[in-house]
Amino acid sequence: MHCIERFVVLLYDRTSPCMDVNEARKKLFAKRNSVQRIPPTYDALEQHMKRSVFQGGYVWGQVLVLQPLLPSPTSWGWRQTEDGSYEPLWTTLPEALKICFELVLCGCKKGCRKCCKCKKANLQCTGLCACKGECQ
Repeated sequence: MHCIERFVVLLYDRTSPCMDVNEARKKLFAKRNSVQRIPPTYDALEQHMKRSVFQGGYVWGQVLVLQPLLPSPTSWGWRQTEDGSYEPLWTTLPEALKICFELVLCGCKKGCRKCCKCKKANLQCTGLCACKGECQ
């Protein structure tokens, strides 16, 4: 999984020294501020890998078997819907909308002052801020 993570990080940023996708996500989001241009979370990548292994290893691996013995797809990145069909389980993490009320970041470089976006929103600075959350 480490090799796959590094490969995915390099797909999004060829010069990134990051070895894991979550660290790369944080740095690229702070730099580009666009969700479409950052790698998936580790959890989403893991679910995708499970689906790939299930299809490539189990389904296609038994393509010539008359009655293939397949494990339950629910253990391999799929979830069963109410009508009995399967759909991809994209991630097991909660949606950002439900856990993050606001994604605010400031550009303060030498300590936060009155014009700080975080202070105005009555929030603490985070690692996404230019001050890296180290201001007071």
